[in-house]
Amino acid sequence: MPSVSAHESHKGFKYESYCCNGNSETGDCQMIPTKSVRVVRGGYEVSLAPGDHRLVTRRHVFNWTQRETRRSDDGEYHLCLYPDENTPRCFYAPDMGF
Repeated sequence: MPSVSAHESHKGFKYESYCCNGNSETGDCQMIPTKSVRVVRGGYEVSLAPGDHRLVTRRHVFNWTQRETRRSDDGEYHLCLYPDENTPRCFYAPDMGF
């Protein structure tokens, strides 16, 4: 596996330092499955189950407005949870394309 910096996903996507604490193995930011994200009026609904993010131990539903969402330039969804699994800090989404 290639070397990954503290604020970078396994695919090379770079997280903003405000969002990311830790590293690619133990940090609070990571790519989440597309199936966990639903586009809703004005933004996104993120439904996580254990296994969707390394910090998640039970089901969670988070809502993000389009304005709060950060842009992902790798075509994937990413979520940063800090200081615990109950507190979403940053959500990254690719352009909606419309």
